[in-house]
Amino acid sequence: MEASVILPILKKKLAFLSGGKDRRSGLILTIPLCLEQTNMDELSVTLDYLLSIPSEKCKARGFTVIVDGRKSQWNVVKTVVLMLQNVVPAEVSLVCVVKPDEFWDKKVTHFCFWKEKDRLGFEVILVSANKLTRYIEPCQLTEDFGGSLTYDHMDWLNKRLVFEKFTKESTSLLDELALINNGSDKGNQQEKERSVDLNFLPSVDPETVLQTGHELLSELQQRRFNGSDGGVSWSPMDDELLAQPQVMKLLDSLREQYTRYQEVCRQRSKRTQLEEIQQKVMQVVNWLEGPGSEQLRAQWGIGDSIRASQALQQKHEEIESQHSEWFAVYVELNQQIAALLNAGDEEDLVELKSLQQQLSDVCYRQASQLEFRQNLLQAALEFHGVAQDLSQQLDGLLGMLCVDVAPADGASIQQTLKLLEEKLKSVDVGLQGLREKGQGLLDQISNQASWAYGKDVTIENKENVDHIQGVMEDMQLRKQRCEDMVDVRRLKMLQMVQLFKCEEDAAQAVEWLSELLDALLKTHTRLGDDAQETKVLLEKHRKFVDVAQSTYDYGRQLLQATVVLCQSLRCTSRSSGDTLPRLNRVWKQFTVASEERVHRLEMAIAFHSNAEKILQDCPEEPEAINDEEQFDEVEAVGKSLLDRLTVPVVYPDGSVSSKLFCMDNAPF
Repeated sequence: MEASVILPILKKKLAFLSGGKDRRSGLILTIPLCLEQTNMDELSVTLDYLLSIPSEKCKARGFTVIVDGRKSQWNVVKTVVLMLQNVVPAEVSLVCVVKPDEFWDKKVTHFCFWKEKDRLGFEVILVSANKLTRYIEPCQLTEDFGGSLTYDHMDWLNKRLVFEKFTKESTSLLDELALINNGSDKGNQQEKERSVDLNFLPSVDPETVLQTGHELLSELQQRRFNGSDGGVSWSPMDDELLAQPQVMKLLDSLREQYTRYQEVCRQRSKRTQLEEIQQKVMQVVNWLEGPGSEQLRAQWGIGDSIRASQALQQKHEEIESQHSEWFAVYVELNQQIAALLNAGDEEDLVELKSLQQQLSDVCYRQASQLEFRQNLLQAALEFHGVAQDLSQQLDGLLGMLCVDVAPADGASIQQTLKLLEEKLKSVDVGLQGLREKGQGLLDQISNQASWAYGKDVTIENKENVDHIQGVMEDMQLRKQRCEDMVDVRRLKMLQMVQLFKCEEDAAQAVEWLSELLDALLKTHTRLGDDAQETKVLLEKHRKFVDVAQSTYDYGRQLLQATVVLCQSLRCTSRSSGDTLPRLNRVWKQFTVASEERVHRLEMAIAFHSNAEKILQDCPEEPEAINDEEQFDEVEAVGKSLLDRLTVPVVYPDGSVSSKLFCMDNAPF
């Protein structure tokens, strides 16, 4: 009978073995009766269980039974005493019935027990609780009877449950371990494998059972003697009662069988691990050489644009992600194989090294293919990126060339021309970069051997090569067309610069001619004090006129050049409606003023020459000039010159200049 089966009954504490002993070293069995009606069947079950615990040697000493009737009725006490005859008649030596202080009729009770004494087979005495020490030592009595023995029923019950559980589990575990260990020693491999399948794992954890046993044994050894632990809740009985030797024997057997079992498990685990490694290695190899290689075979293109290359890269990343899972398995397997190789079992070294080499070869080859594909796609992405940037630069340059140039001045034309040259240079740099990227990509494709994907990739490579070369040729043609247009635009802009320059110089010529006219009108007013000085002034005036004539001719040539440039540029010259009329008007004004200046200087020369001639003929008495005719001629010339000095210059357009020659300039 196990305590776990009757646990609810045992918890009621209908009877218990406190661990105390009588003076004959017999065990003390206590039956505490209460006010409630005691179930005799449950009490009988409790007594059967408690009496099954001590050893036969301990039972031979007899039991002293204490029936605590202080809280019960006499009829119940009598029934319990009579029941002891049926349960343990041979083991009971003395029954002490603890009576209440003022209860029961002594005569009746004494008569009843005396009457049944021979039939019961043991002595029954009625005793008060304070007189119980006459028969039992106080140290063997619990506190309920004035003794010093400490007893905790629930603690005893828990320990009993642990002991029975350990005994049951350890016995079952010993049988299982023996079956497993004996099965592993069989020579027949087929029987061995069948034994492994059926009994490889015990029903309970050996470590847990051993730990439970050690804890139980430690508890038994620490609390072997009554009160040895300083008043703990439960003091065990003797070795037979506590079954300490049984626990120790079970633990020794368990350790022996468990050691053998661990060795068996180690060997089986090693074999199983090797088989699992073989299986996983073949899984990795089969996937990499099967679906993994097939995925790479299906991916050979490089795309025709950035978006296409990025899509291929994303697809390749998905393939790499799937490969990464298998590569992780490879790393784990490699570590496991290395650990087994370090273990150094000779029989497995060759097989393990062969597996490791096969796995490494396949994984490294597949990793190389993935890396090659990734580098190829990255190079293709960079190539298409450079091609797109170059295409955008060519589009921008073409757009700039297609817009008609309408600059305001030569500086803006120079700025535009500089920007155009910079863009063309940038295109040259971009095209050179495209060629470098393309050549690098072509080199990678040319190095793509058939082993990379396990098939002939000549056709696919030709498509990729044709695409790369087509892109570079197209960009070269577009760049050449832009260069031709740039040459035309450069010539046109240089002509426009020349046109603006001619217009500016023509306007400058007009300004110069205007300044010469202004100088003629303001500063060229002297007529000279004598004929010689006047001739000198006339000669200077003619040179001054030559300068003005050169300026006018220069302006005319510039304006003619602007007309030619405008015809070439198919545009309208801004100077044709403004500068040319101004130039002609200023020149006509200058011509009129110059001719008037010449006439006056010539009249002044005639006047000075005649006057000087008359003065030379009569140097001492000019008043005595007799030739009145000659004098009248000089006088007439002088008056005519004076009259001419007072007359303003009238220009061809009808305007009048009041700046030319005043009376202050007269030589007389």
